[in-house]
This record gives sequence, structure tokens and C-alpha cells, in this order.
Amino acid sequence: MKCPKCGFDDTKVLESRILDAGRSLRRRRSCMACNYRFTTYEREESFAFSVAKKDGRVEPYNRDKIFRSIQIACQKRPISYDQIDLMIARIEKQIQESGERSVPSQKLGDLIMGHLQGMDKVAYVRFASVYKDFKDPSEFMREIHSLDDK
Repeated sequence: MKCPKCGFDDTKVLESRILDAGRSLRRRRSCMACNYRFTTYEREESFAFSVAKKDGRVEPYNRDKIFRSIQIACQKRPISYDQIDLMIARIEKQIQESGERSVPSQKLGDLIMGHLQGMDKVAYVRFASVYKDFKDPSEFMREIHSLDDK
């Protein structure tokens, strides 16, 4: 690691701390030439993938967009932001483990619905109504009855 002050190539690690539940590392370093102290961070490389839309467009995965849509489905339900965040992390991990770099939007929606179904049935039906583009109340009823069968 180069010293940010003098550019010397050799530094000594004084202290290391694990952060972010083991996903990053903070290190205090000291330059061997000028004794300047500075902090560096090492982070797990993020897994980037894209979402293939029904109309053929491909766009980069946007975690905030997913969070907002799930948050809307979970409004006034006993589900915290942390629970939503954890659910999204699990979905991202599933996609990462599959190794896919371009995920169909249908697969992403199905993963979200699968997690919501186990978390809160009302939030599941709300999300499904938008995701499946319900046109009339009978579609709502079919979805609700399918929950009873499961």
C-alpha cells in the first residue's frame, strides 16, 4: 500500500478491525519512510448483475428499486426495514450463488414473492397484485385461495 503523503511503497499495519459483519476490514497503517498514519478499508467485491425485462430491455440491478417496491407492499404491516433488508440480501445471495449475470425480471419477482409469502401473506398479495398485473378482483381472489392451498 502506497503512503498517501509521500508515496513510499512500504507501510506497516498497526491495527486491523473487522466491520460490517465480516464483510469489510479497517486497517490503520503507518508509512515506513515518513511515519504518516492513515486508514485503509478492504471490502468484499460486490456482485453486479443486470435484470432482463419482459420487453427485452436489460438494466443494471437496482437494490433501492427492489427495496421501495417491497416497502410499499409491506406498508402498515409488522415488517421492519431490517427484515426487508435481510430478505433482499438473501435474494441477492441466491442470485449470486446461481452465477447468473443477467437475471430475468420474472425470476427476480418470483424470488421476492417466495420470500414475502413466508413473511407476510398480506404483503405477498399486495406485491403479487402489482407484479402479476391483476386486472379484476377475481384475480385477487384466485391468488388468496392459492395461499390457502399452500
